[in-house]
Amino acid sequence: MGANTSQVGDLSDNPSLKALVGTESISENDPFWNQLISFTFISPTNSGESKFMEEAVIPLAKILIENNPRTGNFGALVRIFLGRTKELKISTECQDQLFIWQAHNALFMIRCLLKVFIREMSEEELHQQFSYQERAPGSCGGSEDLLEELLSSLVHLIVEVPLLDITYSILFEAVTTLLVFFSYQLFHKDILRDGLIYQHILKGRCVCLTSRLVKTLLYNFIRQEKCPPSTHIFEPKAEGGLLYGLASGVASSLWNVFTLGGAGSRAGIDQDHDPLPLSNQSLMLLLVLANLTDGPDWPNPYRQAITCFRNTQDTSSLPVEQPHTFQINFNSLYTALCEQQRSDQATLLLYTLLHQNTNMRTYVLSRTDMDNLVLPILEILYHVEERNSHHVYMALIILLILTEDDAFNRSIHEVVLKNISWYTERSLTEISLGSLLILVVIRTIQFNMTRTRDKYLHTNCLAALANMSAQFRCLHQYAAQRIISLFALLSKKHNKVLEQATQSLRGRQEDSTALPDYAQDLSVIEEVIRMMLEIINSCLCNSLHHNPNLVYALLYKRELFEQFRTHPSFQDIMQNLDTVIGFFSQRLEQAGSDLSVERVQEVIMKGAQALPKDRLKKFPELKFKYVEEDQPEDFFIPYVWSLVFNSGVGLHWSPHGIELFSMDSG
Repeated sequence: MGANTSQVGDLSDNPSLKALVGTESISENDPFWNQLISFTFISPTNSGESKFMEEAVIPLAKILIENNPRTGNFGALVRIFLGRTKELKISTECQDQLFIWQAHNALFMIRCLLKVFIREMSEEELHQQFSYQERAPGSCGGSEDLLEELLSSLVHLIVEVPLLDITYSILFEAVTTLLVFFSYQLFHKDILRDGLIYQHILKGRCVCLTSRLVKTLLYNFIRQEKCPPSTHIFEPKAEGGLLYGLASGVASSLWNVFTLGGAGSRAGIDQDHDPLPLSNQSLMLLLVLANLTDGPDWPNPYRQAITCFRNTQDTSSLPVEQPHTFQINFNSLYTALCEQQRSDQATLLLYTLLHQNTNMRTYVLSRTDMDNLVLPILEILYHVEERNSHHVYMALIILLILTEDDAFNRSIHEVVLKNISWYTERSLTEISLGSLLILVVIRTIQFNMTRTRDKYLHTNCLAALANMSAQFRCLHQYAAQRIISLFALLSKKHNKVLEQATQSLRGRQEDSTALPDYAQDLSVIEEVIRMMLEIINSCLCNSLHHNPNLVYALLYKRELFEQFRTHPSFQDIMQNLDTVIGFFSQRLEQAGSDLSVERVQEVIMKGAQALPKDRLKKFPELKFKYVEEDQPEDFFIPYVWSLVFNSGVGLHWSPHGIELFSMDSG
């Protein structure tokens, strides 16, 4: 920060702040308010600065909670802000930096106080803090619902004030304050499904701006605007005048501690690490809004908007008018999604759009540069040990959704990639996107088998491979080897569990309760083995002549399949594999002994053309479709709020009192 952080604790001794939280009412017409909100600073953009700020604000906020019922000073501060927001658009057009600067400062103070209020009191008690009226002469408190007025004003501000260097900070603050309003969820284990704030946002005056708010938040994400340098934030003029006079009124106040953007400040360094605070915060708010539960008698309008928005190039008329629909540039959105997949929240947005918006899913699947989207997803999976489990899960679900489309499954084998730098296990000088996808997904399964043993992860990986299997084309030798090596690993685990169960049964060892566990483990492994055999079979039946490398790998490890020939769970599916192995083994024997690798591949290529298709038994097509579990909010709402908690820009919450998720989750 601009000064030693130890000074932050001295905020409680600041005369202006002591007056705000004190026992005396302050009229809205008092010059005190201009002095109070004329400090110079840039909002904290990292959790460390926010932690120091909150620790300094908490004692002040608690004093205000005690005195506000008599003074109404918090309501006065809110009205001071609301009075300035009514002129913000004009101020922006006139480049009135002073007006915007003061409005921003007032909102920042409100947000800091609100964050403490929400932790300390219920929604009903919060509503009362807004309703207390000033008792000072000249006060002009009305009968309006000040809480709803503030929420409505914040939404109007976000959608109506253009994003410029001089408005960046106040737009960021408006988005952040809305996030803080919803943070009640952090302190409740159960999913909140109703309440004052929910009602105001989901069916109050804000609803008419639903589509504009969702569109604005999406465009904030798309634009990826960096935080402007501190030269674009209002600073006092050394030559004096009105601007200097207002600012100098608090020059000695410790608000100057928070001049975060100046030379030597920590924020200046931190912005290099997170240079897109408005983009990231807008995405967080969008995800929170999209995952709000439907009310008792009203749907979530923000989810409706996300479900039905269309491409700006789509000129077709809708047969039935959909609520809250709007149009946005899909090309720009697609580009931003491709560029930002390193973050959990961008991956979650991509999942949300692919799963819920058919227009966006159709557009994504029509792109001819799918590698720009798929490669970042594969990189997430490749570094599975460095990612949290939810991020990996979302990446896998995205692949599963994409592989539901046959055209996608064909096209990925036509995209040739060169020198994948992040794939370090082997040197991949040239490989198709389809083969790389197979390599990475199977690697994820193998990692999961040795570490987390998450059944859902297994299931989704195998479902994606199964969807692709009929379209496998020209598999890279490493991809073919990986398919067989996974089968070898499964076979080994199957035999180990079988041996343990047999020993336990023979000996009737002390712990006989272990037998059901062995039976369950065996059942799971056999289910996965069955799926792998079906995937191999699907490829052989539908594209044998396109996959000599898979046949080669199959022949090389043919002994792996011997034990499953007579197994009742696999006999039917093993018939085709036996046919293929027997057919090509015979042709290789006829070709002579001591064959080179090249000669073996040549025999396989010719044999693939000669094998009659009717010799392979037809099985039902492997097709899996992703379906959300019942009550998906039980997964998504804690996940979204864990992202806000860990990655919200300039937000810090003490872990004590967080009820929604365990602090080691994710």
